[in-house]
Amino acid sequence: MGVVPGDYGERVPKSRNTFSSWPRRLAQRAVHAGWAWAQRTGSVTAEHPGRLRFGSMGTGTRLAFPLGTVFGEPWIHLGAHCIIGEQVTLTAGLMPGLELGPDPILRLGDGVVLGRGSHVIADTTVTIGSDCYFGPYVYITSTNHSYDDPHEPIGKQWPRMDPVEIGPGCWIGTGAVILPGARIGRNVVVAAGAVVRGTVPDHAVVAGAPARVVRRWTPEGGWQPPLRTPPPVPIPEGVTPEQLGALSALDEETVARLAALDDRGPHRPAGDGTDRLVELEPGS
Repeated sequence: MGVVPGDYGERVPKSRNTFSSWPRRLAQRAVHAGWAWAQRTGSVTAEHPGRLRFGSMGTGTRLAFPLGTVFGEPWIHLGAHCIIGEQVTLTAGLMPGLELGPDPILRLGDGVVLGRGSHVIADTTVTIGSDCYFGPYVYITSTNHSYDDPHEPIGKQWPRMDPVEIGPGCWIGTGAVILPGARIGRNVVVAAGAVVRGTVPDHAVVAGAPARVVRRWTPEGGWQPPLRTPPPVPIPEGVTPEQLGALSALDEETVARLAALDDRGPHRPAGDGTDRLVELEPGS
């Protein structure tokens, strides 16, 4: 017996009682307002650390709420103006309650951004330089399981530990994994999903599992292989938000006309472009 197809063209009638949705709207607004309040109140700063007592915490640094797993705080040192996203795990030591000595175990420089859901597991020293940016769900660990004994469960064998160093100015893509012993130079790009071990030189781009250098900059040769796209052009100083909004609404013909003005003759004084943008001010 054949199946009669459903009539998906028929629209679901709207409720005639317009007041029936008011309680739901009010409840929804209350939930959103309450959650926003919880996020503001539950975030951790140097002025409002809650139960956490970090070894040091710089001005302007904030751990977003809800927090991930955090323990070993006395051996965790956070620089100034760091942003720690929601559900980020920061741990020092194999487990809570251990005495780890006088020196920091996990150290973040100034201006570090850790994306949502990332993990930094510092059973031994992990150092992250200033101005490093991490996408969400990055995993950094200084510990790896050993499997030397074929008769013992791997989880019960004593792990291997090796310090991790990430130089300043790096960008670590979403889902990257930084393994024990990794030494990453300054201004390094780690592609999303890469698995990094060993030493990565300065000014390199690494990708893959295991990660390999796919591009590198040197003073002698520049970027090799060469970059395929031109560098971004900074917004000229003095450009207003209103002018940027007007630019976004331009059609192709007007954009071409403005680009032609860049070919200045000897009679036209040089400038940074803000003089032409004045014409785009609303009402001008």
